[in-house]
Amino acid sequence: MAALLGRRVLLKAFRVHTADRDSACRLAASTICTRQYDFPGKLRTARPYSSDSKDDLRVRYLDGDDAGIVVVGLNRPKAKNAISKNLVKMMFDTVEDIKKNNKVRSVIICSVVPGVFCAGADLKERAKMHQSEVGPFVSKARALITELGNLPVPTIAAIDGAALGGGLEMALACDIRISSNNAKMGLVETKLAIIPGAGGTQRLPRVISVSLAKELIFAARVVDGKEAHRLGLVSHSVEQNESGDAAYLRALELAREINPQGPIAVRMAKLSINQGIEVDLATGLAIEEACYAQVIPTKDRLEGLAAFKEKRRPHYKGE
Repeated sequence: MAALLGRRVLLKAFRVHTADRDSACRLAASTICTRQYDFPGKLRTARPYSSDSKDDLRVRYLDGDDAGIVVVGLNRPKAKNAISKNLVKMMFDTVEDIKKNNKVRSVIICSVVPGVFCAGADLKERAKMHQSEVGPFVSKARALITELGNLPVPTIAAIDGAALGGGLEMALACDIRISSNNAKMGLVETKLAIIPGAGGTQRLPRVISVSLAKELIFAARVVDGKEAHRLGLVSHSVEQNESGDAAYLRALELAREINPQGPIAVRMAKLSINQGIEVDLATGLAIEEACYAQVIPTKDRLEGLAAFKEKRRPHYKGE
């Protein structure tokens, strides 16, 4: 019974992306042309920040040895990267592009703006909304963060500054969070007489303990990177550097560690973990078995065995 249920859960969650590779490449190429900044080194851009709403999000598909890594940079300096209608739309489009591209192996979410990751909802925009508009907008933002969490590849949040409210909820949807030691994080919605509305009440207790999550949310407490690491909210807290991109650089190091591993295996490992932790152990083991079955017929598995036998590095193609 557990095995049958496990396979049903897997089939519901598992989607094999069979989009045409040329189409995926065109999507990637168009994204590079329209949303760029200087990666993978400094996060600073040489040209002045743009006030054009089309520049709210900058996405780069890295190349060379870093091919397969996608860096998504939030860029609303005047609004401290607050989540607006336009940013939600642009992020939805980006997530869809990534889902269709089988060559993507990991995603880094970071900020182009010094000293801030994301300040949460754009309250100035929110204040102009009619009451009837607020619910649908929050639902769309929640759906975006859910889609981010459902990306089949590893996602890393690089938090080099304040991640508050919806900004922290965005980071919580990522598989791994890395922060600078001086970054500030918190779900502060109760200060505004509301609650986290984009998954914070559900994801934070799953990342840290239920009791600690309640304490942080009830008190609208903000913690720094060191405390966040102690609580288990972030996997790594790194000393901030002069250029203010220490968390991003550490995230890039981690993405480079993931890059050479078998891409299908990494995707199946993520699916197995994400689905398995939501069910009992017997069902979780059945999900793991079903995910393992997906890697057995792959060319990558045979390449791994051949490389081991020949004492060389494997060259995986995601096939």
